[in-house]
Formats: sequence, structure tokens, C-alpha cells
Amino acid sequence: MVESINTKIDLVIDATAFTGLTDYGKIMIGDKGFEFYHSRDPRKYIQIPWEEVEQVIASVMFKGKWIPRYAIETKRSGTFTFSSKKPKKVLRAIREYVNPDHMVQSLSFFDVLKRAFKSIGKKKKK
Repeated sequence: MVESINTKIDLVIDATAFTGLTDYGKIMIGDKGFEFYHSRDPRKYIQIPWEEVEQVIASVMFKGKWIPRYAIETKRSGTFTFSSKKPKKVLRAIREYVNPDHMVQSLSFFDVLKRAFKSIGKKKKK
């Protein structure tokens, strides 16, 4: 069994990690970091100390009514994407340890299209 990096746990909730294949398990948020543990395979886990978190990216839809997934971008290991039962509760717990300036919304579908058309227009001008 894997040792937790946390000494005090604030939140434990069912979640899904999108790491190639979807892994189902539990998210643990505590005083030292963010942890994901697979429900069946104890060898599959993700531990991210708070010092390693670069930013938290939330996919917000319907003006904040629904948050389907969120991602944690780390300084060295890349980006990890998660989904959970109560994402607002998870993001509030993360906000206790991560600077709120480092928590951002991802671009919406229409923002991505808008950027694509603008970049096409810039390429034609050159």
C-alpha cells in the first residue's frame, strides 16, 4: 500500500482520472498535496504536492452551473485531468492551498473557434 503525503485530510471524494484510459478511484485533498488513488489497483496513484502545482484549470459550462472536469498543471510532470462527483467542493478545497490567481477557466468551444479564425486571418495578411 502507498503512503499518503498528507498528515491532515480535508476532503475525500469519488473521482475519475483521465490518464490515457479512465481510472476510477478517490481524490484526497490534504495539507501537503493532492492525491488520487485507484479503487482496485493500489499501484496506480497520483500524488501532487502543493509546491509542484503551477495552476488549476477548470472547464466551466453554462456560466458556472456545471464543471465537467478540471486539470492540475504541474511544474515538471505535465497536466493531470480529473472529474469528480462534486467538482465545486473539490475546487474550493484546492483553493485553500493554491493561490486563487493560479486557478483559471479553460477556453470555451467558441473561444477556441474564434482564436482559430483570427490566426487564419493573420496568416493570410503576411
